[in-house]
Amino acid sequence: MMRAYIALGSNLGDSKQQLLDAIDKLGRLPNSRVLARSRVYRTPPWGNVEQPDFLNAVVALETPLLPHDLLDALLEIEREAGRTRHGERWGPRTLDLDLLYVAGQTVNDERLTLPHPHISERAFVLLPLNDLAPDLEIPGQGRVSNLLRAVDTQGCEAMA
Repeated sequence: MMRAYIALGSNLGDSKQQLLDAIDKLGRLPNSRVLARSRVYRTPPWGNVEQPDFLNAVVALETPLLPHDLLDALLEIEREAGRTRHGERWGPRTLDLDLLYVAGQTVNDERLTLPHPHISERAFVLLPLNDLAPDLEIPGQGRVSNLLRAVDTQGCEAMA
């Protein structure tokens, strides 16, 4: 069993319900369970700023799934939520699931990079990740609590 941290985001449709449904589906992956979930944050869009604000959260998942198998499961949950990947990068979406970190695993191939290479740049990831694991050391990037202090959190608001 491994502990994985997964970021969730949505800014189309009933975003809060999209996040709750995704968390439920994560907990129903084979032999997996959600250990904890962060608060939900309302955050401004990143990249393309001409779109609605996002709701973001992070979950800690205990799972036996290997990183690529877990990635495939995340992509399937996105598809079930109506996510299409034919649009612009960083555009609006019903659901976005990003595999941030899997304990003891490093991956760098055409499908997946672990730990996620942009954790240290994104308040919408660091705020909820800090709720769950402020002392988590992201290899090559630093401790979550320190990374959070270095990013702009202006416009981010804890919802629940």
